[in-house]
Amino acid sequence: MMASLTPLDLAALLCSRVCHDVISPVGAIINGLEVLDGEEDEEMRTVAMELIKKSAISASARLQFCRLAFGAAGSFGALLDTGDAEKAARELFANGRTVLEWNCGRRMASRSSVKLLLNLCLIAASAVPRGGVITVDISGEGDTMTMRVEAKGTNARLSHSAANFLTNTVPNEPIDGHSIQLYFTTLLARECHATLNVSTSPENVTLTVAAAPQMGDVEVADYSADGSPAL
Repeated sequence: MMASLTPLDLAALLCSRVCHDVISPVGAIINGLEVLDGEEDEEMRTVAMELIKKSAISASARLQFCRLAFGAAGSFGALLDTGDAEKAARELFANGRTVLEWNCGRRMASRSSVKLLLNLCLIAASAVPRGGVITVDISGEGDTMTMRVEAKGTNARLSHSAANFLTNTVPNEPIDGHSIQLYFTTLLARECHATLNVSTSPENVTLTVAAAPQMGDVEVADYSADGSPAL
């Protein structure tokens, strides 16, 4: 049984998450405009313009990503192109310390599957806060599609809270603005009738989603430090 959260609470928490992701570059744009407004030195104005440009690109990339990962991109029931997901992910990570390796061709997939894939990328990125390599692999088609997102980097790890939300049908911790994205990922896996597995090893975190053997709630593998299922 999944944790209880009203639709209004879910919507509010997801909106808070999107605002959190976008507020930083928007704030930087405002700071840059304030510098331009009162600065006469050409060198400082050039620096401010670069800050505004970089922040605007970042804000746009984050909004495009969030639209696919959390929003209602495309018409209801329509299939989405995973190439659009790749483009959004590449733009999101373009200016960071994380390298994205997308090792799969374009294919059509359900909207929930595409959202699930992008949310896995976010979780993988959070596992390598100092930067690293995120590798995305997809195999199969439609209801048999398998996704594998791997994060490699120095001290790559999932926080205890993230492991709890991803590996327990009912989380042991309250759902808030920090954990809503993790909880939303489990809801997407459930919607896709998929099994979500988490495995770790030194400097490596791997998230795998595969079609469940039968319809029903998402199956969640137990979390262990070496990546093997707990008994």
